[in-house]
Parts: sequence; C-alpha cells; structure tokens
Amino acid sequence: MNSLRERVADTRWRQRIAARRTLNHSYRVGVGIVGGLIVAFGLATIPLPGPGWLTVIAGLFVLASEFTWAERLLEFTKRRVKRWTDWMTAQPLWVRLLIGAATAVFVYAVLVVTLHVMGVPDWMPGWVPLWR
Repeated sequence: MNSLRERVADTRWRQRIAARRTLNHSYRVGVGIVGGLIVAFGLATIPLPGPGWLTVIAGLFVLASEFTWAERLLEFTKRRVKRWTDWMTAQPLWVRLLIGAATAVFVYAVLVVTLHVMGVPDWMPGWVPLWR
C-alpha cells in the first residue's frame, strides 16, 4: 500500500507541478505553511470546546501529503489514538463515564478561566453561569 505522500505524488497534477523546480518548491512551501497553520490552530484550540485534536490531525494530513517526517508523525499519532481507543473500550462503563466527566470539567474550567482573563463578551446572555 502506497503512502499518502506517494499517492499524491503519483497524480497527474502533482507530477506537472514537480516537473517545474521553482513551482515545486513554492508548492511545498505553501503546503508547509498551510499545514503548519492548521496544526498551530489545532494546538491552540485543544483545551477549548471543539475539535482541537481533530484539527491537529487534519493539519498533519496536509503536511503528510508532502513531507516524510509529517507522515511518520501522523502514523505515530494514529497508533496512539488506536491504543487509547482500544484501552477505553476495554474499560468498564464507570471508568469511561469518570474520564468523560473529568474531561468535561477540565474543558469548562478552561472556558471559564479564558472568559475571565479575556472578559465575557457583551453578546453573551446574563443567565450564562459565568462570572462577569
């Protein structure tokens, strides 16, 4: 099975880009910048509610389309996520619920601290249980 990078490299449009050295270099720099920005955004949003880790993995997919190191990191990440998922599914329900509750408390605490430091936006209704 070919890697993601090899599958992208085998496409006709990518081969046309690769045939022109300057264009190929610019394309790789562009992929690096876009993928890096996606990963950075994902890392910044991990503690906040939303798809932080999913965004990081999406950025790694973008980077892995051109860079071997990113492909190895993506494979490492996939293995770790699979191990975590397998471990979680093997746990009793009470353990999974406890981990889910601890995660929810952590995310809520980060949200409250973030809003306290940055200030609660004016558009947020007064009934929201956060202090102003």
